[in-house]
Amino acid sequence: MSGHSKWHSIKHKKAAVDAKRGSMFTRLIKEITVAARTGGGDVNSNARLRAAVATAKAANMPAENIVRAVQRGTGELPGVRYEDVVYEGYGPGGVAMYIEAVTDNKNRMVAELRHLFSRFGGNLGETGCVSWMFEKKGYFVVEKGSASEEALLEIVLDAGADDLREDDGNFEILCAPGNYEKVKEKLEERGLKPEVAQISMIPQNYVDLTGKAAQQMLKLAEALDEHDDVQHVWANFNVDEEALKAVS
Repeated sequence: MSGHSKWHSIKHKKAAVDAKRGSMFTRLIKEITVAARTGGGDVNSNARLRAAVATAKAANMPAENIVRAVQRGTGELPGVRYEDVVYEGYGPGGVAMYIEAVTDNKNRMVAELRHLFSRFGGNLGETGCVSWMFEKKGYFVVEKGSASEEALLEIVLDAGADDLREDDGNFEILCAPGNYEKVKEKLEERGLKPEVAQISMIPQNYVDLTGKAAQQMLKLAEALDEHDDVQHVWANFNVDEEALKAVS
């Protein structure tokens, strides 16, 4: 919708401007630790760990931090036991929200999320209440000036991607989760470094918000995104430029 921005587009811009390195490292360490615990410490046979380590290296995390996180996950070093957990709920205006977290205390986590939802006009829901509105996809964002649409289309079709679309000055590439590694390799072979490369929960439709509802939704999404235990916040809303200016 002209004049509106999706939450994932807003997040990309926000991250580029004011990324909090300490918080980013904390999240990545948790993800690496859980990935190593659930799938083993070998990046060659553990796709989740491979992706987490690649993200950590891209964020310039020191190599020793990565090694220690893997060793905590495999049990070679003592450490806190983290667990994967998913929360679902509704934001202002009926926006569907799907939250992936890694925590060492689920009781504390759910209490804190319930407080945030309530504070900003939302409701934390039951498992499964909104997940049906999202589809798991490999998701890449490539800066528009780095390649032509024709060149990108050739790459992604050859790699088995499902869709290539333009959004807010970038190209977005979607693929089945099983084709994620192949698409990523094809992009890198052509010298293209995606701004975003991850397995995402993509909304099947969007809710357009304006005014107070839009401002509350942005504040809720940012508060959740800044929680140390939250890894990803997926939500199906668009907001207008006035709402963005009001909370920036």
